[in-house]
Amino acid sequence: MEITVTVNGQPYTRSVEPRLLLVHFLRDELGLTGTHWGCDTSNCGACVVLMDGAPVKSCTVLAVMADRHDIRTVEGLETSHGLDAVQEGFRAEHGLQCGFCTPGMMLTSRWLLDHNPTPSEDEIREALSGQLCRCTGYENIVRSVRWAAEHEAAATAVSDAIPEQGGPTPAHQNRSGSEVQT
Repeated sequence: MEITVTVNGQPYTRSVEPRLLLVHFLRDELGLTGTHWGCDTSNCGACVVLMDGAPVKSCTVLAVMADRHDIRTVEGLETSHGLDAVQEGFRAEHGLQCGFCTPGMMLTSRWLLDHNPTPSEDEIREALSGQLCRCTGYENIVRSVRWAAEHEAAATAVSDAIPEQGGPTPAHQNRSGSEVQT
């Protein structure tokens, strides 16, 4: 079957076997090996990608089911502006140990922050409950997501405080108390 899938913003058209799993399509056909193939039973979550913005376990999705859909892998988190805040959080808070579960954790965390920019620790743990990590006990992972949430909130506050080019400028008072445009 011929499918066209948009992966990390790039469309790909390929002829695939109807039984090919999305995880194998991404790894073997497109060379995107950041998506890990773990348990093959949907229990570990190492294969999580975002499909139309929602986390899915790519070991349970056929590649033909992804036809005409948008897939985002861990390779698609980084932008022209640099690493995603989630990636930075995992680096800063040592959220990755062996790294096997990390791509799925990062993509699920990105989805969580896109839907809840200020999650509680319990909400983070609930969102990540479909992923297994045998290295960290989740403490560093939770701290990583909190770091990302806090830094995104701070970046948003800064960008909201900067006036738009060509728009009204903030008014300040001069010594006489009248407003002066700056």
